[in-house]
Amino acid sequence: MKFELFLARRYLTARRKQAFISVITFVSILGVTIGVMALVIALSLITGFQEDVQDKILGATSHLMVSSLGGEGLRDFEKLAADIRQLPGVESVTPVIYNTVLVLSPGRSSGAILKGLNFQEEVEVALWLKNLEAGRLPAEEGHEEIMLGRDLAASLGVGAGDQVEVIIPVARLTPVGLLPRTKTFRVSGVFRSGLYEFDSSTALISMPVAQKLFNLPGMVSYLQVRIKDIFKAERVAEKIYRTGGTGIYVTTWMELNRSLFSALKLEKTLLFLTISLIVLVAALNIVASLVLMVMEKTRDIGVLMALGATAASIRKIFFLQGALIGVIGTALGMALGLLWCWLANVFKLIKVPVDIYQISYVPFHPKPLDMALIVAVTLAITFVSTIFPSRRAAKIDPVQALKYE
Repeated sequence: MKFELFLARRYLTARRKQAFISVITFVSILGVTIGVMALVIALSLITGFQEDVQDKILGATSHLMVSSLGGEGLRDFEKLAADIRQLPGVESVTPVIYNTVLVLSPGRSSGAILKGLNFQEEVEVALWLKNLEAGRLPAEEGHEEIMLGRDLAASLGVGAGDQVEVIIPVARLTPVGLLPRTKTFRVSGVFRSGLYEFDSSTALISMPVAQKLFNLPGMVSYLQVRIKDIFKAERVAEKIYRTGGTGIYVTTWMELNRSLFSALKLEKTLLFLTISLIVLVAALNIVASLVLMVMEKTRDIGVLMALGATAASIRKIFFLQGALIGVIGTALGMALGLLWCWLANVFKLIKVPVDIYQISYVPFHPKPLDMALIVAVTLAITFVSTIFPSRRAAKIDPVQALKYE
């Protein structure tokens, strides 16, 4: 072990005449520990919330939506879907018909998005359709059946086997004038995607029934595309444009949820910068501790220089002492932060209102890149804080130091 590191460890751990310096050193380590722990917990919380909401949104919706440029619906959609399936990176392409409707039950009503799906294809890619809360999927043909989101069914007070009336905003001419179209459906089942906004406002019927109901023979509202790498959505969108021609419009999941994820990203950045101030305060304590240490060890420094120690060696001793404080505090903070994240995930310690945050508890997802960033920033701050005290120590005149009493 080099003598600089040996002396740095001795100065850090040995009992001193001035207990005040030991207290400041302990406070410095504690400050770095708390700062790192807070950063680990905060960034893991934001990352966990973002990833959980993202998974639920993408599980209930699509990665890309391919619709007609004029909004009237896609004709010859089967050929377009087949061409898109051939593109690299595409996992599935399923057609969707949708419209806004009013769903009525005895004494209650609620607005909803009524979607027509090909359940045989959709159940292969949408996991939430495989584990229904109650009942079964609607029959493809021959039955007027509907499936409701869990929260929508609860607001209407209905369950599997009950009947609801659907009012469609398409007027029909009758002897008494224009009236909205109505249709009675039997509730075949209740689903739960985990996304409150989706479960509280979505109803599903089979594709043939939807085409007949909305008067869209041989047409669909859009194609929903799921891809292997969700962060390559824009590249896949460009390929779809080249494949489908000028009459289509492609929307990615990032465009649909841009405001939400931009807000989460900004919040994560601001949180990191704010909590880093704790580490900065701890770094100031390191400066104070080392300055007082230099004052206390002036005579020792003079002796070392008289024995042949260079200014660089003296500078290195106090740099290593401050670096040890930073490394110990960072290691403790990282360990405690990861331990808290593990406990919070296992015991679901932080509960939140599901109707507001889309999740029932706060998940903590520590990411290696975030953890590496925390370590790098913390160590950089603590290392920089040692520059002034170590340079001051190196400038001490050994002649004057040996006269010091």
